[in-house]
Amino acid sequence: MPIATPEKYAEMLDAAKANSFAFPAINVSSSQTLNAALKGFADAGADGIIQISTGGAEYLSGPTVKDMVTGSVAFAAYAAEVAKNYPVNIALHTDHCPKDKLDGFVRPLLDISAERVQRGEAPLFQSHMWDGSAVPLDENLQIAEELLAKAKAANIILEIEVGVVGGEEDGVEGGMGEHLYTTPEDALATVRALGVGENGRYLTALTFGNVHGVYKPGNVKLRPEILKAAQEAVVKELGLAADAKPFDLVFHGGSGSTAEEIAASVDYGVVKMNVDTDTQYAFTRPVAAHMFQNYDGVLKVDGEVGNKKTYDPRAWGKAAEAGMAARVVEACEHLRSAGKTVG
Repeated sequence: MPIATPEKYAEMLDAAKANSFAFPAINVSSSQTLNAALKGFADAGADGIIQISTGGAEYLSGPTVKDMVTGSVAFAAYAAEVAKNYPVNIALHTDHCPKDKLDGFVRPLLDISAERVQRGEAPLFQSHMWDGSAVPLDENLQIAEELLAKAKAANIILEIEVGVVGGEEDGVEGGMGEHLYTTPEDALATVRALGVGENGRYLTALTFGNVHGVYKPGNVKLRPEILKAAQEAVVKELGLAADAKPFDLVFHGGSGSTAEEIAASVDYGVVKMNVDTDTQYAFTRPVAAHMFQNYDGVLKVDGEVGNKKTYDPRAWGKAAEAGMAARVVEACEHLRSAGKTVG
């Protein structure tokens, strides 16, 4: 299918929320990891989200070019072409963008999409993330207001982060501690600033102990009930139905989470869960195995000529893609989205 239209993306998110499942949002940084993600979603029979970070966008532009906009435009064009061959809907998203990179990443991409929409074309991406976790909440929401207006004009959904995700991703340090837990007051401030859809649709990454990276069991204290409390605070504030879930929630830093924690988060309104660290490992592990098992073929040992069939990048690349695709299927199963497509 073609890349999801804005209307199809909205339909995907609505279906997830109504039926208590969530989409894995798979970070990629190359054509190989993109193809692996696409195959994984297709194997799972699931719609999904594929995203790039600031570092991924730089890498896609070329290691010496390092231009996030160039990499993003190239990624979106390639994805739009190859996704046609898969029987599922795929939305394209840009991941964490801190304040100091907005002018070199999200704002120019919003402008490109606005121009495309004015010409009657689809936006380049279906959603963008503004990561305001490193600035005070008032400033975070002020910038979010500005970006939400631009996103609405370009028929794009904005993702915001209210709170701090611990650990590190693309140079953004979150640390650890009580600041990793969003309060009901933070949730109310978000709704007062951005509304509940009337000013443009947005996804909200509320933090409940999330940490980027991999940590041993017991080192990360997830409290999914934080999400429930945030939803209930807004329901009470706005006088909504008791079972309403006004926020479309995003789960960041989910590597190593238990099945129970993931299920509870989805029940409380999570419709998107970022998956990066686990799929990076799933991609790289088969490559390591290939190199160890075929070292005398991939290396020209003791003056020999090696074995072209083993050092051909396609040989180990296919194994890497298969490993990552299998991990995407697993993510879909954990999030209950396997077999779910809006057609």
